[in-house]
Amino acid sequence: MFLILKLIKRTIAFILLLIIVLPLYAGGRVWYTANHTTPKASDAIIVLGAAQFDGVPSPVLEARLLEAKRIFSAKLAPRILTVGSRAPGDRTTEAASGFYWLVDHGVSKKFVDSIPYGRDTLASTESYVGVMKKLNLQSAIIVTDQYHCLRAITMAENLGISATCAPTRTGPASTSNSSFRYLLRETGAYLAYVTFGRHGINLTDQVKN
Repeated sequence: MFLILKLIKRTIAFILLLIIVLPLYAGGRVWYTANHTTPKASDAIIVLGAAQFDGVPSPVLEARLLEAKRIFSAKLAPRILTVGSRAPGDRTTEAASGFYWLVDHGVSKKFVDSIPYGRDTLASTESYVGVMKKLNLQSAIIVTDQYHCLRAITMAENLGISATCAPTRTGPASTSNSSFRYLLRETGAYLAYVTFGRHGINLTDQVKN
């Protein structure tokens, strides 16, 4: 009986350790990637979708588009792919909103393509990866919010794309403006993805990134 109780105590202690240590480790990785990632020259720049209002990018999406335009101008990639479908009731897509913003702000439309699919991060990743593989593109700079970088990179690499991240440094989703709650949410989303894959998406990605 003593040995059984000892085993139970050790098992409980191990489970509690996992409950505490794994989220701390994942949160540390999310935070570190958000603050120490650097984009590398690649085949394409990917702008992950965020809310738009009748064709006008939200402040979160506009911050991503500004960063995409900046790194395109720095010649880190020869083309930009905007990604994202429409929300119920929308007349246009996040991808189209991003496309027209870039064109209106001086990027030639011959260097921009829109991919109007994806209402969560994984669906968006699957959409642009499918297009990239058809075009024989193998590497990408993902433009998204800082805390979102780790999950976005992980998903791309799991689907066969070599990825780095160009996080937004301005706007409401930058680490200087976003709340600690965003870090916690992304930590949970990252853990759910690496643990359950697509089955964890509906639980953690309800707020469209």
